[in-house]
Amino acid sequence: MDLENQKRIKEAAEKFGAENLVVILGGGEAEAAGLAAETVTTGDPTFAGPLAGVELNLAVYHVIEEALKAEFDPEVYDEQIGMMEMVLDVDEIAGEMEEIRG
Repeated sequence: MDLENQKRIKEAAEKFGAENLVVILGGGEAEAAGLAAETVTTGDPTFAGPLAGVELNLAVYHVIEEALKAEFDPEVYDEQIGMMEMVLDVDEIAGEMEEIRG
């Protein structure tokens, strides 16, 4: 997660409260999604950005997870994300998210 996004997320958590935010990721690689999820929960693991050492404990999901997918209109989801699901390792990404959430 780039430094500018870390800054925006930190500011939003301070303004609205961490309990009122949900981070939705959409990256195509499980490892990158896991690092982003870790960044918004337990802090930037690279200790390089505004979230270094900052535990926001935000709720975080990947857009292809079933729990989140169920929240979208199925036609819109298929149109916008359906093709992505066919080329991604959905199980690996979902597993990474579940591991981060504990």
